[in-house]
Amino acid sequence: MSERKPSLRAGGSAQSRFQVDVVTEGSSAAPDTAKSDSVSLHSTGTGQTHISDSHSNTYYMRTFGHNTIDAVPNIEFYRQTAAPFGEKLTRPSLSELHDELDKTPIFIKTNSTPLLSPRSTGTLEAKGGAVKFGWVKGVLVRCMLNIWGVMLFIRMSWIVGQAGIGLTIAIILMATLVTTITGLSTSAIATNGFVRGGGAYYLISRSLGPEFGGSIGLIFAFANAVAVAMYVVGFAETVVEMLSDVDALMTDELNDIRIVGTLTVILLLGISVAGMEWEAKAQIVLLVILLAAIANYFLGTFIPVDNKEPKGFFGYHTAILFENFGPDFREEETFFSVFAIFFPAATGILAGANISGDLADPQSAIPIGTLLAILVTGLTYVAVAVSAGSCIVRDATGDHNDTVSDTVNCTDAACTLGYDFSICKEGGCQYGLMNDFQVMSLVSYFGPLITAGIFSATLSSALASLVSAPKVFQALCKDNIYPGLGIFAKGYGKNNEPLRGYVLTFCIGLAFILIAELNIIAPIISNFFLASYALINFSVFHASLANSPGWRPSFKYYNMWVSLAGAVLCCVVMFVINWWAALVTLLIILALYIYVGYKKPDVNWGSSTQALIYNQALTHCLNLSSVEDHVKNFRPQCLVLAGYPNSRPALLQLVHSFTKNVSLMVCGHVRTVRTALSDYVRCRRWLIKKRIKAFYSPVFADNLRFSMMTSLLQAVGLGRLKPNTLVMGFKNNWMTQSFVVKRCSDAFDLQFGVVILRLMDGLDISHIPGQGTSKFLLPLSLTDQRLLESSQMFKKKQGKGTIDVWWLFDDGGLTLLIPYLLTNRSKWGDCRIRVFIGGKINRIDHDRRAMATLLSRFRIDFSDINVLGDINCFCCDSKLSFKELIEPYRLKEDDMEQEAAERLKAQEPWRITDNELELYKTNRQIRLNELLKEHSSSAKLIVVSMPLARKGTVSSALYMCWLETLSKDLPPLLLVRGNHQSVLTFYS
Repeated sequence: MSERKPSLRAGGSAQSRFQVDVVTEGSSAAPDTAKSDSVSLHSTGTGQTHISDSHSNTYYMRTFGHNTIDAVPNIEFYRQTAAPFGEKLTRPSLSELHDELDKTPIFIKTNSTPLLSPRSTGTLEAKGGAVKFGWVKGVLVRCMLNIWGVMLFIRMSWIVGQAGIGLTIAIILMATLVTTITGLSTSAIATNGFVRGGGAYYLISRSLGPEFGGSIGLIFAFANAVAVAMYVVGFAETVVEMLSDVDALMTDELNDIRIVGTLTVILLLGISVAGMEWEAKAQIVLLVILLAAIANYFLGTFIPVDNKEPKGFFGYHTAILFENFGPDFREEETFFSVFAIFFPAATGILAGANISGDLADPQSAIPIGTLLAILVTGLTYVAVAVSAGSCIVRDATGDHNDTVSDTVNCTDAACTLGYDFSICKEGGCQYGLMNDFQVMSLVSYFGPLITAGIFSATLSSALASLVSAPKVFQALCKDNIYPGLGIFAKGYGKNNEPLRGYVLTFCIGLAFILIAELNIIAPIISNFFLASYALINFSVFHASLANSPGWRPSFKYYNMWVSLAGAVLCCVVMFVINWWAALVTLLIILALYIYVGYKKPDVNWGSSTQALIYNQALTHCLNLSSVEDHVKNFRPQCLVLAGYPNSRPALLQLVHSFTKNVSLMVCGHVRTVRTALSDYVRCRRWLIKKRIKAFYSPVFADNLRFSMMTSLLQAVGLGRLKPNTLVMGFKNNWMTQSFVVKRCSDAFDLQFGVVILRLMDGLDISHIPGQGTSKFLLPLSLTDQRLLESSQMFKKKQGKGTIDVWWLFDDGGLTLLIPYLLTNRSKWGDCRIRVFIGGKINRIDHDRRAMATLLSRFRIDFSDINVLGDINCFCCDSKLSFKELIEPYRLKEDDMEQEAAERLKAQEPWRITDNELELYKTNRQIRLNELLKEHSSSAKLIVVSMPLARKGTVSSALYMCWLETLSKDLPPLLLVRGNHQSVLTFYS
């Protein structure tokens, strides 16, 4: 059977406008195919999709009884990545549904490579072969292993001895409060859309944007890499202590720690590189050992042994409970110092989120696993604190002979149980909660199992960190936030394993293991984790505050103010743990934030920052609209008629020089041909790339003047953020552009100021091939070379020179304000303002002093004031040149009958009459050009008052001849005319 193609034609049925015709190659349409019940998509293998009437794989269905290419809702239309079969399907565009029907078949474009056959399972097999974890193995197990650290076995008893049972529970609850709030915030972000790999970095960056995400992602990955060294060194120290007890040291303690640590991290690297499945199996084994060690401890508390009593363990007794309930801080310890020691044990709640890309369903796994892990581990810590404080005394000698005698007055809990440890008050005892870090091994039923638990806790935490760091770093590198790190984005195997990241993490961890002294770096690492928690909490608050419609987490048990409190608590805890480490952390985050913000990575994740900026902009715009304009706050808000922005770069760069960070700049583009949205995106990207702070606003209309007045001059802007000054370039081919005068006239009618820039070589470079697309240009003519050079003249710093302001007519001060704004910029900072005014020969000194007084009251610096008393004198040669210029545009009514002259004037109103030449100020424009050449030929920029022509009396050709004569053969020149309302004031 030959391939069949559909086409759409107008249907005669009263029920539908179109019919779906399925035709064979080279054949005519078959009308009876319109009875098909559904319409579906088939790929042609060329990135296009045909509409057919197949019932298999139906996407476009019969809607309300009509045959239509309108699509029914489908999840594939909302995906940002490829569909399961390899091609992303897209719904019909609005133009395909709304535009006039063509006789050619309609193709629905897709955004990727040819579609695979539905029978092909290559992609599915690749995706199905990847190892994905559920919430138990992927999140719960990892979080519990990370939270149950060595703190549980070797520091918990000491904390109970220092703070007492009551304050220890308070410490645990405070830490759990911070982690619980962070867990709730993590759950909210994780359920607000599909979560990919990257853990904390992904959650923060997609919520707060690349600046915060890129900052925290780098330090979070580094913290995990160094945490590998911390846990491995903790394991190595325990092993070396055991070797020391049996005199089996290889060299000395420090080097043995390095040797054992190096061998351990190599083993862990091998497990990680073997794949996530092997790593998960290793975590399960370690969890079983850890659970057995915890159970072994609790079992031992119920089996008191007589030979353990001299070392402080008596079993559960109320006397010990009451004695240990209150604090007994020693060695300058305080509540906060003890809290700082415990809190790192509560970290690790993001261990599951860090491998979000390897979870089968991150949206459900992260909330359930993380919160349940916090609950289980928190209860475990409380249970250990209560049990240790109820059966072990604070101090013990370990001597069986220290029993109670009748001659000694003893009131401690140990005394009621037959032992007198009062000698310990003088110091020197080695047993009890305060003195023996291995007291849990003493209490346990089988001591070596506690040692195995310590090994399990350290190795599991090290393994989790060794996996988390490369995963987070890989996600960061994929987003290309930091140029040069892209080589670490590559993944290998079915699980996209970051092998290069594993090697980098291994190298960082090994370097710190060889240092073998982590007391300085440890507080910074804890603060790195806390900074991540603070930003996660702040992300939820920020997203809720922005009130974006896209913030719809399915996890509802969160509150924006609770999240804010959690962020503040995390910052407080950072300073409680170590104030200088907190400062270092904040400075590093600030430096990275500034760097990423300066680089402005080309990403758009719909962050809450964008949503909040929109809310603030809308609020401030509304607030501005409720206040009347004031002259002190006037800003030249410019509508620049530049066409495509890259067509006239000199015009945009000059306007940007005096509007940047001061006022509004809109690049208006009147177009008579409607083009694709990609043109708009391309123009916006060009402005961003050139760092020009402006909006691009294209309009489409058949009539240039009509679109200008209705769509641009009147419609562009919002509230007070509306243009008040029209800026355009002077066209060298003004002879064929009569609507230029009409644009000025429309602007003046709407109370706009008008600014026209003229360069000697011109402004428009759009005809030069390769502009903005390639560095390799075709050979250019000398004229085009000069044009290219002049198009960049305002991009570079202007040297020492002058900006000559010819303020001939008072237009409200715009002619003076623009040069002043320019001199405030670094590019124009070396230029000085010279002012030229007209005057009478017998009043030159008086006029100069009056202008100096005015400028000083305006607080505008100037280098010189020149009063021109000879404006009305002119050269005959210049007048002859002007006559030659206007000759083609004259009506020459003396050479024809009156009726013919009137008819020609009606048909061509731009023609110049003899009466105009006699009545109006032509000679002044000729003389001004002579004076400009005489006084300002070396100026960096000339700003001159633009002449005005009354509507209906001066023809457009004469007015353009005035402008041509006034501005020709001069340095860069701005013709400026304000709207004759004050834009300067000397009142405070």
